[in-house]
Amino acid sequence: MRTQGYRGVIGAMPEIILSIAQRKAHRADAHHLDPVVAVGGDGLTEGVIKEADHALNAHGLSKERVHGDDRDAREAIYAELADKLNAARIQHIGKLLVFWRPMPEKERVLDEDRKPGPKQVKVLKYSKRGGQRPEVRHLRVLGNERLTAGGKVRKAKPKQKSVKKRNLD
Repeated sequence: MRTQGYRGVIGAMPEIILSIAQRKAHRADAHHLDPVVAVGGDGLTEGVIKEADHALNAHGLSKERVHGDDRDAREAIYAELADKLNAARIQHIGKLLVFWRPMPEKERVLDEDRKPGPKQVKVLKYSKRGGQRPEVRHLRVLGNERLTAGGKVRKAKPKQKSVKKRNLD
């Protein structure tokens, strides 16, 4: 009993169906992965589903191992896990199952007090003779440093305040 065309539905979220080329690319990406979730003799427990969901959220691609000799039971677990996780079924070989789901967007917290980090700067020093290539140096300039016209890194001078602002302090 093969379940290639099966589309399970939980609530309003159908299982993700990928094209053959997309599945092939994800199979290649999953080749080097080790199984991160093991489904034991108890079958699909809440802990197994939670760990598989966590692995998909963290990596987008997850490989599970089912400890059991019954192929029909493994295929049922494969279909049920794909439905519960709203993930695409990528591969089922023996006792290994591979699932994929797009990774959720991570929310970035902007800190208003954060200062700019180091900048990577490329400095070109041209030769006095015209036919040679310029010497290229990659420098890292920190927030309290500046780059001189000659290509050297110096400590930044404190910003000068106006006379009116100095009198306020």
